[in-house]
Amino acid sequence: MARSRFDQGAGPSQRQLRVGELIRRTLSDVLARGEIHDPDLQSMSITVGEVTVSPDLKIATAWVLPLGGKGREKAIAALKRNKGELRRAFSKEMTLKYTPDLRFRIDETFDRMDETRRLFSEETVRRDVEGGGEGSE
Repeated sequence: MARSRFDQGAGPSQRQLRVGELIRRTLSDVLARGEIHDPDLQSMSITVGEVTVSPDLKIATAWVLPLGGKGREKAIAALKRNKGELRRAFSKEMTLKYTPDLRFRIDETFDRMDETRRLFSEETVRRDVEGGGEGSE
């Protein structure tokens, strides 16, 4: 069976990582400077945690979270509404043949980190991690 040229295999390529990081930095700068003329976007502070890019570099998924985690749906709606203006803003700084299409998703990394901290603070888990459980003889 022939392999697809879009098989991920071992993970993203160096080019995907570089393009994703360039888009993340540019998107963060554009949002921080308030270059997008939308009252909803200018009234909130949005963190761009990561940008993943498809193997053909035509789709970029930005993992975002509004500061404090409140107003997630409003932030995603505002970003989707201004997708064309955001693409135009970062296409000026990129030298790619195609400007990737932007997709926006909520970054749940912070929620998972909080849950992990909560689990590690439980007495039974702490006892197991420190080696004080029953089978540690």
